[in-house]
Amino acid sequence: MSKFTKKFGWFAAAAALSAGLYTSATAQQQEEASSSDAFNIPDNIIILNREDSKRKATATVNGSIITGTDVDQRVALIVAANEAQPSAEEIKRLRLQVLRNLIDETLQIQEADAQEIGVSDDEVNSTYNRLASDRFRRSDAEMTRYLSSIGSSPASLKRQIKGELAWDRLLRRNVAPYVNVSEEEVNELFERLQASKGTAEYRIGEIYLSATPATREAVNQNARRIMEQLRAGGSFVAYARQFSEASTAAVGGDLGWIRIEQLQNEQLENVARELQPGQLVGPVEIPGGFSILYLIDKRQVGMADPRDALLSLKQISLDFPAGTTKEDAQARASAFADGVSKIRGCGEAESVAATLGAQVVSNDGIAIRSLPEALQPILLDLSVGQATPPFGTLEDGVRVLLLCGRDDPAGAAGPDTDTLMSQLEDERINRRAQRYLRDLRRDAVIEYN
Repeated sequence: MSKFTKKFGWFAAAAALSAGLYTSATAQQQEEASSSDAFNIPDNIIILNREDSKRKATATVNGSIITGTDVDQRVALIVAANEAQPSAEEIKRLRLQVLRNLIDETLQIQEADAQEIGVSDDEVNSTYNRLASDRFRRSDAEMTRYLSSIGSSPASLKRQIKGELAWDRLLRRNVAPYVNVSEEEVNELFERLQASKGTAEYRIGEIYLSATPATREAVNQNARRIMEQLRAGGSFVAYARQFSEASTAAVGGDLGWIRIEQLQNEQLENVARELQPGQLVGPVEIPGGFSILYLIDKRQVGMADPRDALLSLKQISLDFPAGTTKEDAQARASAFADGVSKIRGCGEAESVAATLGAQVVSNDGIAIRSLPEALQPILLDLSVGQATPPFGTLEDGVRVLLLCGRDDPAGAAGPDTDTLMSQLEDERINRRAQRYLRDLRRDAVIEYN
């Protein structure tokens, strides 16, 4: 698999694009938005033949047909990935977005064929089989049954794979060879990063929706509906892939690790700086459209993250027999808390647990960040031999974690010059990729049925 497929393919969701992608995507859209004044459109316009101008759910792209079934099966994939049933209004908007995505895929496949670098069925089938086994843990037959059960099909997924492989091939041939990054640029960036050691760095997800003065209100409303779905538990990655117009859409909106100044927009910088990991903000109006931001994580440049410390823990747990009343459980939990508070180190865990009728389980090499968020700050403040406050429920019983050892992480070295070179190349490739796709759309003959 090429480096482009790893970065642009939706099936490589763990990949992250370079920190500068946001600025390259928005730079193009700001340029397009600023040129809208050239049309000199008056504010008080009257729409003629409004009903006839509505886009339908099928289209013909340079002679290639996109059917309603194509749209339905792709929508089913998205709904299944999102693990939440959208409303009828959301489905309507999703269908229009899917149609736009299918049009782009068709253009990419057609362009690759026209340049005699098309993707063969064998290549598509190989990638599909790898995806089924590696990501979904299913055989070919099981994958077919799964896709059918959600209202989709192998053909729909293979079409998306073919589009992404075709686009990958086009970028490697027509874009990447013409992207150059000098050693002077890389060295300058490396020196700036070294000077910024200890400053905050953010891993941010974005959903960008472009808007013109004429579409501003409609796009704003759509962005607000997306925020509602995300707050209700929708998958940010799934929504970014299908709705975002930034080049990071292919990797679920992931900007990678960046300094806040790299957003290069005062409004976004201000709101992102106030976020805590796991929080959303938006829609934020910026030149050319609206953005929704999601703070995935936060760290200090060149500094070890204490949440990467590896712990040696003992869990002391007390189960409540079936039929235990709330009052009895509270009394037993209180006696348990009093007993474990007297433990003077991990060596006494088993003997004290025996007197309480509790069980002890030991585990080593547990990263703090892998534990529930509510426990992480507590464990960060513990010394060896100390225990967390008791936690649990009537159903699960009550337990504590006893800290028996801790290996702190080594300091992070930060990216080397080779990594920075790759990041700058990716940024410029993405900028040109956006322009390439824009040109394909502009030259296409599209009929809506």
